[in-house]
Amino acid sequence: MGLRAQVRTRDGWAVQHAVVTVTDMTGTQVLRADADGEGSVRTDAPLPAGPYTVVVTAAGYAPAASTALVTASGRANAGTFVLARQGGVELPPPGPWTIDPAHSSVAAVAQHLGISSVHGRFTGFGGRIEIAEDLAKSRVDAVITAASIDTGNGMRDGHLKSPDFLDVERFPEITYAGTGITPAGPDRWTVHGELALHGIARPVELDLSYLGTGPDPWGGVRAAFRATAELRREDFAINYNQVVQAGISAIGATLRVELDIQAVQGEQLPQA
Repeated sequence: MGLRAQVRTRDGWAVQHAVVTVTDMTGTQVLRADADGEGSVRTDAPLPAGPYTVVVTAAGYAPAASTALVTASGRANAGTFVLARQGGVELPPPGPWTIDPAHSSVAAVAQHLGISSVHGRFTGFGGRIEIAEDLAKSRVDAVITAASIDTGNGMRDGHLKSPDFLDVERFPEITYAGTGITPAGPDRWTVHGELALHGIARPVELDLSYLGTGPDPWGGVRAAFRATAELRREDFAINYNQVVQAGISAIGATLRVELDIQAVQGEQLPQA
């Protein structure tokens, strides 16, 4: 007897902190219950037969409502309520997520000679994402090994590691500390944070898309993200350049950073 309901996100995750309120046709509240750790609501007390309005609310989500019919047995099955994040966008369930370098990439693109692009990537990096119940307080912390730059050309990589550019002997790590996140569209977010590069820390925003979650072959759960940012080299005192002809430099003044990230739910990566 009583009410039965499930509360889920669009990705199928349980909303553990949901509150279910039931009112009769006069608007009088007859029942209030909290979802359990599985996002389930189960009450035992029977309800008088008839139609009721069921409203589900949860912090950070838009409310949902439906009509439920209580049978003569005093039972109503309200089904599954799917809650959308406020603003119409989703992120993974709250908690820690560990970046998996083996299935992620950190890349940078620079203009070369004004007519083409040079693509590079960093092969050494790691980090952690913390999705907060209050999404605005979510965090990300990442560390990149500067000497792991790889553009596919050993001579060019050596120059990029030199004092003309990254100066990896003096500044072996590039770090990013994200301190908050705000919605930027129906499926996009802006990550606010600080990038420390070449010994200089500057505010840098990431344009983030959340691509979804799913199980992996090792019994874990993974979330995927794509993010981009544009950096001005002069903001980080990386001023080396070579003018090849009037008005054209060998290397562009800006870098486009492209991140494809897989993160595993939990504090650490699965053992190989």
